[in-house]
Amino acid sequence: MLKSKTAVVTGSTSGIGLAIARALAKEGASVLINGFGPADEIEKERAAIESEFGVKAIYSPADMSKPEEIEGMIRLAEKTYGGVDVLVNNAGIQFVSPVEDFPVEKWNQIIAINLSSAFHTIRAALPGMKARKWGRVINTASAHSLIASPFKSAYVAAKHGIAGLTKTVALEAATHGITVNCISPGYVWTPLVEKQIPDTMKARGLTKEQVINDVLLEAQPTKQFVTVDQIAALAVFLCSDAASQITGANLSMDGGWTAK
Repeated sequence: MLKSKTAVVTGSTSGIGLAIARALAKEGASVLINGFGPADEIEKERAAIESEFGVKAIYSPADMSKPEEIEGMIRLAEKTYGGVDVLVNNAGIQFVSPVEDFPVEKWNQIIAINLSSAFHTIRAALPGMKARKWGRVINTASAHSLIASPFKSAYVAAKHGIAGLTKTVALEAATHGITVNCISPGYVWTPLVEKQIPDTMKARGLTKEQVINDVLLEAQPTKQFVTVDQIAALAVFLCSDAASQITGANLSMDGGWTAK
């Protein structure tokens, strides 16, 4: 479906971003992955994409808090592949604190990486998409783009901002063959979440099942985690011709969390 297309996926050396990059590569797209982590592990994932799917894969270590590095990443993709057809803004971080104690540097970092980086990538990639009259921009938002939770002021503000940015750019790009959407997952089953379970069991005196159902999944009526592959499948669909009239949408994938 995406043969001859190219994709940039930020925050894609693990988790949701890596699953999306791999799913796009499986459909034939050459990809640029981005993020932090041990160099040998990143190279292993990059090489695996090439060998498994027969596409080109490159890596950019661009820091999503630095606009000049973000622009350099987009230019690298354009120089290597001739353009950026699919842009997935997935990079994100979290910090939890009461607002009166929230460190200013943490607020600035979360807004920069979770929100402003998407502005910078879109600003750099959109002219090329318009020139080719085709493009797909997919922003990883969150259930917290629609609702709030206490002690997550910066994250909730950034994700609400992503939803607004998505709508605005969708309107600006609507007549250029470009769609702009965001995916809003609830709790996603990742290695990071899995590693937190034993400590929570010990701290609260709960069983694994109680931690999953009564702590992690309390908000999700299905009592099931979203998987990275489910999110990746939705991202692939949004790149298809069948989704060409879906733009400016905030697509919830949260087990019913935001239906309450």
